[in-house]
Amino acid sequence: MAKPTMIFVNLPVSNLAHATAFYEAIGATKNAQFSDHTASCMVISDTIHVMLLTHDKFREFTPKKIADTKTTSEVLICLSADSRDAVDGYVTKAKGAGGSADPSPQQDYGFMYGRSFEDPDGHIWEVMWMDVEAAMKAQSAAATA
Repeated sequence: MAKPTMIFVNLPVSNLAHATAFYEAIGATKNAQFSDHTASCMVISDTIHVMLLTHDKFREFTPKKIADTKTTSEVLICLSADSRDAVDGYVTKAKGAGGSADPSPQQDYGFMYGRSFEDPDGHIWEVMWMDVEAAMKAQSAAATA
């Protein structure tokens, strides 16, 4: 069986200590082995890591201008959740840690439920729960209609 693909999301942050504290408050764990004064490796799961990088460190990887994520969308990152309550819990934690709740419209299709939060640097994260069986039934019904 193939080893699961890992994802490393690299995010430029204006204040590394503040960003690190935010991600720890929403449940991420800092991996000190891959962290220093310019970067924090935040572990979301076994396969998802967020590399918080100072602007100077981020610039080492790209010649492009760093987006002002307070006014420009660079990317929407979506995490899965095990339940509707888990979606709400994630957003509540983010808001309590200094993030903004629901910068994007909430989604509720019955079989799929999603909300979002914005971290202190303006990066938007979506959190989504889906009942796969119900989603497949809805898709099948739509295809036969």
